[in-house]
Formats: sequence, structure tokens, C-alpha cells
Amino acid sequence: MGNSPIAARARVCEFYSDGAWIEGRAVDQLNEVAGWPGMSAVAGFPDLHPGRYGPVGGAFLADRIYPQLIGPDIGCGMALYRLDLPRRKLKLDKAARRLEVLEHGAGTEVARAALAGTLAERLGPHGLGTLGGGNHFCEVQVVHEVRDTAPGLAPGDLCLMVHTGSRGHGAGIFTGLEDSWKAGFPPDSAAAESYVTLHGAAQAWARINRPLLAQAAAEPLRCQAELICDAPHNHLEARPDGWLHRKGAAAPDRGLAPLAGSRDSLSYLMAVPEGPAEALGSVSHGAGRRYDRAAMHGRIRRVKSELEAMRQTRFGGRVVCADRDLLIEEAGSAYKDAGAVLGDLEAFGLARGMLSLAPLITFKTCKGGR
Repeated sequence: MGNSPIAARARVCEFYSDGAWIEGRAVDQLNEVAGWPGMSAVAGFPDLHPGRYGPVGGAFLADRIYPQLIGPDIGCGMALYRLDLPRRKLKLDKAARRLEVLEHGAGTEVARAALAGTLAERLGPHGLGTLGGGNHFCEVQVVHEVRDTAPGLAPGDLCLMVHTGSRGHGAGIFTGLEDSWKAGFPPDSAAAESYVTLHGAAQAWARINRPLLAQAAAEPLRCQAELICDAPHNHLEARPDGWLHRKGAAAPDRGLAPLAGSRDSLSYLMAVPEGPAEALGSVSHGAGRRYDRAAMHGRIRRVKSELEAMRQTRFGGRVVCADRDLLIEEAGSAYKDAGAVLGDLEAFGLARGMLSLAPLITFKTCKGGR
């Protein structure tokens, strides 16, 4: 694999307070990655939590490429849209039923047209216009409180947040790699060149997927969706000083980034200044998990009354999720306090909360168990 000119252990910059809920295993992973060959800088954010190959909620700069720091969902990100629909016209139960069209995905002709002439075309149309499982969602939100100058939004205005990525395409790229990725790919290697090409295609595919989903949600709601920002958080970026890997760390779009809460808590729109260089141009993308998926099955009983209660939120909103396992694993209590995450980001000068958003309809899936 060759020798890296960077032999010293990378400096780890922790952008979270002592009061942040950070699992010790995540901190251990952060420090472990700092010792990988060629690693020059590591940043951890207040949504930090353990991942399979490394921590989620971090940014990593190296002189080589580590695909495991991006993971299988290449190009995953969150996009926020403004809806030109008055709040009084949104009937929650009716709208929740109408959003079930999101399960269908884009038609073949529509998908092929959306991909035509782009890097994503090589991956094909399969799955385009669908959310996927896990923590992905499409959520109708209402502006709860405006804390700062916001992009034309006022309390009571409706927005749409879309969280999804490259679906099975990114996973196929990642699992198709040889085991040599564990030591990283030197940037001048054939393996690195191949990965960068496929990564670019998956990232482009994910960027096309989010607006397709937004359009698919807006049509049955009989409104238009106007993009505010689209901030990816699982991707690789070439920089003059190396390769920047983001895993659950958002790259701001036009100086803005969404900060997702849980389906039972507020989300935020953040203004993201240039910030300190040690933050590697990155910021938290969400609240971050407090408990892993397996642990949630031991914390919530699989009884009808509790499951039905989780389909309502404390804001009076609706949750569309027919998969019982997913309903439990993505419960609001599985996540940290997004407000506390924002507080840490503001304390370190990484972001400024512009407005908060309350969930009205959280769409996960209308299909049954896995």
C-alpha cells in the first residue's frame, strides 16, 4: 500500500462540552482513527456516536482515502425545502395518507430522465425516488420559532425535510471493495481512482434523489417545494491538503445546514460561518443516537398501546411507519437532545440557530415488518 509521509498521530479536536451525551466507545473510535496511517486532523462533533467502522459525527483529513470512513450510504444528506402551503390547509390525517405515494418511487421514464447526462447515470434508475430504511425520513415541519434572520420564513410556515442517500448503490460500491480498503488507498493508486469515480456517481445519485422525493411529496399536498439548502454528510472531498472524509458531519450549503432532531423533537436550520480551521469545514447533521438499535428493543415494549402511541408526537403530529421494528428503533428516545447539540455548536462558534422546526408528519414507510 505504500508508506504515508504522515507518521505522527493526528490531533483530535472535540467540539462538544463536558455535559454532552457522548458514549465512551465513540470517543475511543475517534482516537483510534487519529492513529491511522496518513491521518492529519480529526474533528468530533456533539452528535458523535459509535459506528461500525469508525465514529459517526466526525470529519477526518488524511493523505489517503479510507472508504470505511464514508461507509455504505455514500452521498447521504439532508435537504430542507420551503412549502407554499398555508398551515391551515394542511389536514394531518389526510396528508399522511397522501404521502404514502413516497413508497412507490419514481417511474422508470422519470428516473432515467433525471439521471440522463449526469455522473449518476452509470448507476441506473433502480430505487430512485425512494427513502430507504434506517434513519431516513421525509418530514413535513412547521416553523416553530424564528431566532435570527431566516430565509423568508416566519412562524407557522411549512417546510419539508428530506433525509436520504444513494440507497443500495452506495452499499454495493462499498461491499464490492477488496479488503485492502482497511489500510486506506494511496491517492495515486488504481483502487483510489476507481473508488473516487464510483463515489462521485453515488453522491450525484443521492443529490438527484432528494429533490425527486421533495417533488413527490409536494404534488399530493398540492403545493410547490423550494430548496433552502442541501447539506450532504457522508462523503469524500478532495482538498489541497488531503482527502476530507465526512461521516455524519454536514458540509454547509450556501452557509446553511439543517440539524435534524428526532420525530418527536424540534429540528433546526443553522447558519454556518467559516469557523475554526480545526472543524474541517463541517458541522453536526443531527441529534445523534443516544441508544443503538438493539438497545431500543429492550427499552420499549412491543405492545399495541405503546406502538400506537409512538405514531403520535407531543406536537400533535403523525408518524407513518408500518414497520414495528423500525418504529421502535427510531423512537424519539433513541436520540440525543438536538437543542443541546445546537448549544454546543454555538458555544464553539461553529453554527448559529436561525429557526426551529416542529414535526407534523414524519414519513418512514407504509409497508409492514421486515
